[in-house]
Amino acid sequence: MNLKRILVVEDDASILRGLRNALVHEGYEVLTATDGGKGYESIVRERPDLVILDVMLPKMDGFELCRRARTEGVTIPILILTARGAEADRVKGLDIGADDYLSKPFSLPELMARVRALLRRVPQAHGRSASDILVLGDVTIDFQKFEAAKGGIPLGMSRKEFGILRHLMSKAGDVVTREELLNAVWGYDRFPTTRTVDNHVALIRSKIETDPAQPRFLITVHGVGYKLLLEKAREPRSL
Repeated sequence: MNLKRILVVEDDASILRGLRNALVHEGYEVLTATDGGKGYESIVRERPDLVILDVMLPKMDGFELCRRARTEGVTIPILILTARGAEADRVKGLDIGADDYLSKPFSLPELMARVRALLRRVPQAHGRSASDILVLGDVTIDFQKFEAAKGGIPLGMSRKEFGILRHLMSKAGDVVTREELLNAVWGYDRFPTTRTVDNHVALIRSKIETDPAQPRFLITVHGVGYKLLLEKAREPRSL
């Protein structure tokens, strides 16, 4: 039997132990992490079927962990579990990509019901979807595997570059401001200059465009930002 794997990221030892025991009793395989940094590493390395995530965590809080995971293409369902029950916090959690939000104190039956609902909603958490793959001429980018190749030759692309392309793809054909990219991929508090975005876009163009000086896919809208043109993309030729 293929057990569903759930990652619990919680720094309170007693809550973590109680959640682990309850989930194991329900028949799930449980992974645990006690800080945001380790939680993020577990998401990337283990690819669980669902994440139960506290907000108040050391090293990286739950909001930042969720935002970073979504920016880098992680589609695993995330349930935020926290003592912070204010409406603003709930809205923030959902806006940055959480699938559900449950405030402490909570009942185990309600938590388990939400877990089951999320797992039913995304029965194939590791399944491939059109949003996992971007094809631009002879360039193929796999956001789930963080792999990119041009004409079959691997491209050395950073996670920030993947994040920029993923965000642009989500709004293909529309203009995306530098400020929006900066906030979505880095966060304003980390890199407070839009020049950072311009530098990364230039690097991306050098890798995906045949002529970076006359880009075919990643277009500059002067004074505003950038847009990704998918309608000009062609399927790679068969060898």
